[in-house]
Amino acid sequence: MTPARTAEIVRKTAETQITVRVNLDGTGQARLSTGIGFFDHMLDQIARHGMIDLEIQAQGDLHIDGHHTVEDVGITFGQAVARAVGDKKGIRRYGHAYVPLDEALSRVVVDFSGRPGLVMDVPFRSAAIGTFDTQLAHEFFQGFVNHAFVTLHIDNLRGQNAHHQCETVFKAFARALRAAVEPDPRAAGTVPSTKGSL
Repeated sequence: MTPARTAEIVRKTAETQITVRVNLDGTGQARLSTGIGFFDHMLDQIARHGMIDLEIQAQGDLHIDGHHTVEDVGITFGQAVARAVGDKKGIRRYGHAYVPLDEALSRVVVDFSGRPGLVMDVPFRSAAIGTFDTQLAHEFFQGFVNHAFVTLHIDNLRGQNAHHQCETVFKAFARALRAAVEPDPRAAGTVPSTKGSL
């Protein structure tokens, strides 16, 4: 019987209190409450299109702005994914996806390399989507890669509407993540690296 690839992480600071639960082999169910409506919508894309069961409860200093909440959710989600994926034996390691939404198109490529790195080129057409500062998309993914220990390349190839740009990024991230953590039956029990560890 395959062990469950699940994790729960609790993060408490003077700025935020966050609980994240993940099941990498879920069905895309989500229970989300960050206090930032559009951010919850984006996190729901990760669950739905990544086929990850995801629960995130976050209370942050939103009276200041959304920065600490979004960044710390990224950190905590990254920690949860790292714990759930474990020693990475038998996973595909790499994942990529292109996702369109009307005029927008984004590409995301991820490598569970053990080395945190983010390259993100998304020229948002608006500074905000609802109450979500579009600069915070970068902060979310930076927090994620630093604590999931992945290399992540995100490119918005075209787009005129910031909502569409952001949604294609999060959907493509979800699809790439799903592909990377998927068990590879031909590599069962082995680490996908010539080094023997990741």
